[in-house]
Amino acid sequence: MAIHTDILLESGTNELEVVMFTVAGETFGINVLKVREIIQPIPITPIPKSHPNVSGVIRLREEVIPVIDLSKVLNLPPSENSKQDKFIVSELNQTLVAFHVHDVSRIHRLSWKQIEKPNEFSAGTEAYAIGIIKLDEEMAILLDFEKILVEINPESGVNVDKLKVLGPRERSEKHLIVAEDSAVLRKMLEDTLTGAGYENVQFFENGQLAWDYLSNLSEEKEDPTEHIQLIITDIEMPQMDGHHLTSRIKTNPKLSAIPVVIFSSLITDDLYHKGNRVGASAQVSKPQIVDLVKEIDRLIL
Repeated sequence: MAIHTDILLESGTNELEVVMFTVAGETFGINVLKVREIIQPIPITPIPKSHPNVSGVIRLREEVIPVIDLSKVLNLPPSENSKQDKFIVSELNQTLVAFHVHDVSRIHRLSWKQIEKPNEFSAGTEAYAIGIIKLDEEMAILLDFEKILVEINPESGVNVDKLKVLGPRERSEKHLIVAEDSAVLRKMLEDTLTGAGYENVQFFENGQLAWDYLSNLSEEKEDPTEHIQLIITDIEMPQMDGHHLTSRIKTNPKLSAIPVVIFSSLITDDLYHKGNRVGASAQVSKPQIVDLVKEIDRLIL
């Protein structure tokens, strides 16, 4: 089953479409924008000394793709009916990967308002959650596939050491706003931006909280651009996503001049147009942290 992302949602509506699937009878979801296609399992070639959650690799149309067994990641029982199993072939953090799941049900169209942030101290399957999806008939977990991938391959994540190529810097007078729901990534970005000389950074754990702050600032200050020089936002966040946040900023007369950089694993050639439509000043794919800092420099220095 191929996923045609060009016919999905308009940008900036604060909606998403989620492919629902099960592992050991529990229901999970993945953003359609991360899904290239869903296929029946094909033969896997084992890789010696690979991560225990990696079953091996498959060859799909001349591409070699690692297969991650989500039952192992989530510490759930293996499949009881392999005939129903599926591989969800995904692209994230500029990496192709196939996730082995036990069944795929349907696609739901949701608002990010229907997704609640999980407890930061959650254990088990919720430790890998972006959010908890509230549906009429059930609840499901929207999984953090980037976290799963980075645990297996740390090089696919943000690497602060890469900033050393930029040399010593001083940017502390610039005030930046960051909207990022992952506590781990917020800490990484704090270390990264501080290392790049940007020490005056304010973090928000979702787009709604960032918007509340920015909206109040626009009402209280004659010129908010004197107080904030740039905004960085992820895309996938509970309550309000980064595209919707960017759209609101760019349609607010007092805030529209503030540059907005989207920093997300969802920045691909096929999806770049979504950020353009909402007026993003730049879009950088995780984990290209040096490119992120260069874009910040370009926009505010």
